[in-house]
Amino acid sequence: MSDKSFIVPHDFSEVADSALNHAIITAKVVGAKIYVLHVVSKNKDISQAESKLKEIVEAHKSSKIELIPKVRVGNIFEDIGDFAAEHHAELIFMGTHGASGWQHIAGSHALKVVTHSTVPFIIVQLKSVGESGYDDIVVPLDLHRETKQKLAIVASMAKYFKSRVHVITPNETDEFLKNKVTANILFSKRFFEERGIEMTATLAPSNGFDKEVVKLAVEKDADLIAIMNQNKSNYLGAFGSNYEQYMITNDAQIPTLVVNPIETPYGSSILFS
Repeated sequence: MSDKSFIVPHDFSEVADSALNHAIITAKVVGAKIYVLHVVSKNKDISQAESKLKEIVEAHKSSKIELIPKVRVGNIFEDIGDFAAEHHAELIFMGTHGASGWQHIAGSHALKVVTHSTVPFIIVQLKSVGESGYDDIVVPLDLHRETKQKLAIVASMAKYFKSRVHVITPNETDEFLKNKVTANILFSKRFFEERGIEMTATLAPSNGFDKEVVKLAVEKDADLIAIMNQNKSNYLGAFGSNYEQYMITNDAQIPTLVVNPIETPYGSSILFS
C-alpha cells in the first residue's frame, strides 16, 4: 500500500472524471493511492452515491492505481478539506465548471473549498493531461512574501515530472519594486538550479498581469499554472481579488495548482517530502 494519497471530489460529472484522470496520471508517477470522494447532504443519499462511485472505480481498473471510493455526509466546503487532513493527502484534484458548477463549485466557490484546506489543490477543467504529466509549469511570482512557499511545491512536482518551470513576474516601474522583482527572479533561479530544474524568466506588464500569465502558459504549451490563494489575506499585492478566479477558470483550460499561504517560514510544507 502506498503511503502517499490524493483526493478527487467526484460529483459524477465529466469534469470530475477529467480531475480523476489527472490524479491517475500523477499517481502513476509518484506512486499514490486515490480516494474518490462524494459528499452528500442526507443519509438517504449514501447508498446511491456508493454504487455510482463503485462504477467509477470499476471503469478505471485498468489504470492499476488503487482507487478507494468514499461517501461522506456533510458540506463540501468544509468536508473536502477535513477529509484531506484526516487522510494526510498530498494533493486534491478537483474539477471546476468555470462560471457555474457542481454542487455550486463555480470558480468563486472553488476558492472557498480551497481556503478550507491546508492541502494544495490542482483545479482542472475538461482539458486532459498527457501521459508524461506536467511537462511545463508556469509560476507567476508577485511581491507577496508567501509566493516563495509555492516554489517548494512546484520544485517537488517538477522533480517528479522532469518539468520545465517558467517564472513570470510583473514588470514594475517603481525602482524599489523593480529591485524586489529582480531579487525574486534571482532567488527562483538559484532555487531551481540547485534542484537541477530548468527555468525560464519572463517580465510582463503588471497591468492585466493575470491575462499575461495565461498568455505565457499558452505560448509555452504549459500543463499547469501554480498560484497562491491570496483570498485569505485582506491585502492584495500585484494580484487583484478576481485574479485567482480568472486563473482557475482560464479560457485555455490549463489546470491550476492552488496553494494556501502557510504561517511559517517558506518551504516548511513540502509536497511529496
